[in-house]
Amino acid sequence: MVHGPDSVDAAPRLALHWQGARIGSVALAISEHSALRGLWHVKGKAVVLASELDLTNALARVAIALRDAGLMKAWRNEQLAVHDEHGHLLGTVERGAVRLLGIATEAVHLAGWHPDGRFWVQQRAFDKPTDPGLWDTLVGGMVPAGEPLETALARESWEEAGLVLGDLQDLVYGGCITTERPANELAHGHVVERLHWYKAVVPDGVVPVNQDGEVAQFRCMAGEEVAALLQAGQFTLDAGLILAAACER
Repeated sequence: MVHGPDSVDAAPRLALHWQGARIGSVALAISEHSALRGLWHVKGKAVVLASELDLTNALARVAIALRDAGLMKAWRNEQLAVHDEHGHLLGTVERGAVRLLGIATEAVHLAGWHPDGRFWVQQRAFDKPTDPGLWDTLVGGMVPAGEPLETALARESWEEAGLVLGDLQDLVYGGCITTERPANELAHGHVVERLHWYKAVVPDGVVPVNQDGEVAQFRCMAGEEVAALLQAGQFTLDAGLILAAACER
């Protein structure tokens, strides 16, 4: 697991449990919030969800309480998978609640190259809630519950860059990097994310075109420019980790 540069939360967090399984973590301030009474209880250094409900329904009630209390940044109306520490699927949760609950998420990324060796990268839209305006991998996004990784990659590649996976060259799965750090854009939030990364060559003459309004621009950068921007903190942490790993293989 890779920890971010600010990996120690300013406020303590308690482990989040359901029926004996750890599924996330909760800031102490959230654990004691009146809006959550009856939905969980604090037991020692853990927050224990009501176990008479299945996990999906229990988390749905928590998510609604967090939203109604004004703690959630946005309701996304998208379900993400919830696993225990051993990777067993236990249920799903509203995407807008995962950072407050410290629940691990899955993401896919595509590291893209031009045939001449330059990097294809994107600049995130300046109105995105996370890392606005920073440079990123060519494609990246979360994996909804029940969606296979390659399906998520194909969807994100089209939505973000107008690319069809079958048109790319030498597409391979590179590996998985797990990151953990505070969610600095959200009070009481905590990021735990598994980054599944792929790499491929974008054929000469193929130019990425954003489809969903979440990318400010695409650029083909020489390695020296990428290195300089990485050193200047102009790339996301995730992109830096993935590009470093992709260059080693």
